[in-house]
Amino acid sequence: MSSKPAGGLALLALAVTLTLSPDLGHPPAKAAAKAAALFKPGSRLTVGRYRYDAINAPQAVLPDGSRRTIRSLLDVKRRMTYGEYAWNDDGVPPGPLWIRVDIDAQLISVFRGEHEIGTAVILYGAKKKPTPAGVFHVLQKAENYESHTYDAPMPYMLRLTSDGVAIHASSVREGWATHGCIGTPPEFAERLFAQAKLGDTVSITTRTRS
Repeated sequence: MSSKPAGGLALLALAVTLTLSPDLGHPPAKAAAKAAALFKPGSRLTVGRYRYDAINAPQAVLPDGSRRTIRSLLDVKRRMTYGEYAWNDDGVPPGPLWIRVDIDAQLISVFRGEHEIGTAVILYGAKKKPTPAGVFHVLQKAENYESHTYDAPMPYMLRLTSDGVAIHASSVREGWATHGCIGTPPEFAERLFAQAKLGDTVSITTRTRS
């Protein structure tokens, strides 16, 4: 993992990690209480918005070759560190939610239509349990999830694969990794969970395993 993750989208960066078992496990207490008790809290940055005009709007290229036009990004003024995140959807019009994860930059970015509304430093899978690259879709949502395989709570879980790779709340700290999932600060995970729907697109990119 990089020691100093980039801020914002970097531009258009994201990352993932952590694996979940396919079984549902026994439900723990409230997800927010579980995350607060077990995970290091995140730190939200106050950010504005950087807008592009129609001519200069960049495009994000997904691993399947599809493209997404970007009309605005969160204006993060410095490199984010472990546990930090930004979320600002003020004035952003309705639109489909999609997520871009850049493992090399160790960042996740959440978009509503053509506008970035959230970004965070993440954890991702260790070498023996790497996070898969590709285009995925949210298969399952579970606010309170606990893995029997790893005996670990995974609040605000968004499952991406049948074998358990997911996005969920975690304690994002330097030197930590997951079993293949994407670990995000608890507050960020809660916000993402509230807006994500089944079928939403999640793009995971990495140059190291291309």
